[in-house]
Amino acid sequence: MKTLYFDCVCGAAGDMIAGALIDAGADFDALRAALDSLSIGGFTVSVERVKKKGLEAAQFKVDVDPSAPQPHRHLRHVLEIVEGGKLPSSVVEASAETFRRIAVCEAAVHGTTVERVHFHEVGAIDSIVDVVAAHFCLNLLGIERVESSRLPVGFGTVKAAHGVMPVPAPATAKLLEGVPVWGGDLEGEWVTPTGAALISQLAQAYGPLPPMRIEQIGYGSGQRDAPDRANVLRVLVGRSDGAEPGTETIAILETNIDDMNPELLPVLVEEALKAGALDAFLTPVVAKKGRAAHMLTVLSPENRVEVLVRTVLQNSTTRGVRIRRESRVRLERGWWPVTTPWGEVRVKYGLLEGAASAPAPEFEDCRALAEKAGVTVLEVYQAALAAAIQKKGQTDA
Repeated sequence: MKTLYFDCVCGAAGDMIAGALIDAGADFDALRAALDSLSIGGFTVSVERVKKKGLEAAQFKVDVDPSAPQPHRHLRHVLEIVEGGKLPSSVVEASAETFRRIAVCEAAVHGTTVERVHFHEVGAIDSIVDVVAAHFCLNLLGIERVESSRLPVGFGTVKAAHGVMPVPAPATAKLLEGVPVWGGDLEGEWVTPTGAALISQLAQAYGPLPPMRIEQIGYGSGQRDAPDRANVLRVLVGRSDGAEPGTETIAILETNIDDMNPELLPVLVEEALKAGALDAFLTPVVAKKGRAAHMLTVLSPENRVEVLVRTVLQNSTTRGVRIRRESRVRLERGWWPVTTPWGEVRVKYGLLEGAASAPAPEFEDCRALAEKAGVTVLEVYQAALAAAIQKKGQTDA
């Protein structure tokens, strides 16, 4: 499996990610042609070789024409730009997902809806280009799995569109929920909202460099200089040793509960999912002395085991949790935006031998549209599924 590792020695930003991927072998001419197809204009991209504390790196630059308009864009405007470019469908879907995630986090932070979010900095031309460039370069490199080190976010304050904000900025912190971070020893913002959005979306695991045979290394330069280290993001690309495509190791957390108010059990499952569980479910069992009980099962990524054990212990009456490791084979997943009579719904699908399989409309999207339009969730769900099946037929053809 072709694996990429983000070594975030000095944080992460969109331009650093793009620069590192180009330095690792992504074709810059192909990238520039793809970016030129976006319907925004008023910008040019370039790559310069620079030295940071004696370390050579690629600096990806987006030069914006000062006369080019920089409006505060809504999510739909950004999606129209991405979807209007001559990009592979997987790049369109991944880029759109990045901006949807940013919009959801911005909406939560500012107490508004996704539709009303203005994209400020992340809607600017350079940020749109950075996001698309990152996903396009990953596609060029043929990356199948992404892992990352923990992220040093910095400390102090940063100036943003809404004024002076703490580091990490509120939207950045929201994007990094469930991601291992630390303040580090450098004052200021060292993980930008775009960097946070990309790595939290892409990385399937966090920790030290995984077992792999390194084939390519790239360094992406940041715009600033750090006082005592090279302000670069390093990527290492190679083949994972001893792992079949789609195979990963997860932790299984289990506990039996026979003395808890049943009304609180669904809350326990919800809290586990919020804390980063891959899945969580309850199974009715008969415990000792014939007691009716429930067995809670939580599927956990390796980097979330401690957090999830604590979550289970804090939100239940159990006094212990069993832990074991198992291998599982999972399909890589992607997202399709499909149109229904009531609006757009995201549809999740798996990739089996290169073909899309098992499309499933996102339930919360369906529910939100149903409540807004005064129709049943079932109607929206069925319309989204029909649109997805039609799209699958077109893709397979």
